[in-house]
Amino acid sequence: MRLHEYQAKQVFADAGVPTPASQLAKTVDEAVNAAEEIGYPVAIKAQVHVGGRGKAGGIKLVENKEEAREAAEAIIGMDLKGYHVSTVLVEEAVDFVNELYVGVTMDRNKGRPVAMVSTKGGVNIEEVAEEDPDAIAREHIDPAFGMHPFQARKVVYEAGVDRDVANDVASVLTTLYQLWDDRDGSDVEVNPLMITADDEVIAADAVMNIDGDALFRQPEIAEMGEEASEGDALEQKADEYGFDYVRLSGNVGIIGNGAGLVMTTLDLVDYYGGEPANFLDVGGGAKAQRIANALDMVFSDENVDSVVFNIFGGITRGDEVANGINQALEQFDEIPKPVTVRLAGTNAEEGMEILNEDLVTVEHTLEDAVQRAVEYAKEVEA
Repeated sequence: MRLHEYQAKQVFADAGVPTPASQLAKTVDEAVNAAEEIGYPVAIKAQVHVGGRGKAGGIKLVENKEEAREAAEAIIGMDLKGYHVSTVLVEEAVDFVNELYVGVTMDRNKGRPVAMVSTKGGVNIEEVAEEDPDAIAREHIDPAFGMHPFQARKVVYEAGVDRDVANDVASVLTTLYQLWDDRDGSDVEVNPLMITADDEVIAADAVMNIDGDALFRQPEIAEMGEEASEGDALEQKADEYGFDYVRLSGNVGIIGNGAGLVMTTLDLVDYYGGEPANFLDVGGGAKAQRIANALDMVFSDENVDSVVFNIFGGITRGDEVANGINQALEQFDEIPKPVTVRLAGTNAEEGMEILNEDLVTVEHTLEDAVQRAVEYAKEVEA
């Protein structure tokens, strides 16, 4: 479960992480009034679960009332990478001299949480990891003992953080780890952690993702999650349909049955040069209507340019899945996105025979299906 920036900052601030003064606004007038109260300059920031908000026009720095109104009118109500913006965070602008990245996540290869620090903050940390992996210092933590103070200092110094602020950055990192541990986090990060000319350390952004299976232990966070999903039509639809669904930033829609199968499909999309648009697990006993609902969801995502279906029949029967795909697609005069299907397992051969190949592309291996879906998506982009 993902929290919005303003919610994550509330959790961070309650734990002692310095954050800028801010107010939430749902109307243009509320945004302007908040800016006047906080004092210019301020940043007006769209509150949606998507990266790259600034480049997409979802974050604007304003210097006066006229600019604040103009920015609020542009952002509130806009469609930002398929997300409708209904709320903005009006936040005190930070006059910074440096930007850092600090975060805690699970390193599944090591089977341990890892704390990370980089002096290349303010940009996509995944790009930094790919282009210059040595720019990110890492320290693995034994969860039985937690993060020792020396570990926080060690990773901060290895990242090359200025000594004048190193202790404060280490303190923020220690707090993030404690939140990650106490709140059943999957990812907790600040990007950027801004350093001012007076050597103040301020969290200018906040990310906090929580393990959905642990929400019964986190009632306050669960309540925030209900609020966070308001206004996101796709996430609300997923709740209505009873799907495990996570929206991503790519354009290849993915539907599968079973979390492991879906994750494998995501990895293959990335391997073959595509970008996954979502994680959607229809579950183990998917009937025809459930499959139709899954297609309805993925087709509703404007970012999706092609769809790949990966179904392995165990409890789920391939012929039922095929009927669901046919029923869903026959409702359209024109198929909105190209669909590639791979069926395996129980009644897979019967399902292949049932599938209407005028409506879908059928592939017999997962690798072929994923490659075909990636090709379709790239053709749309071109």
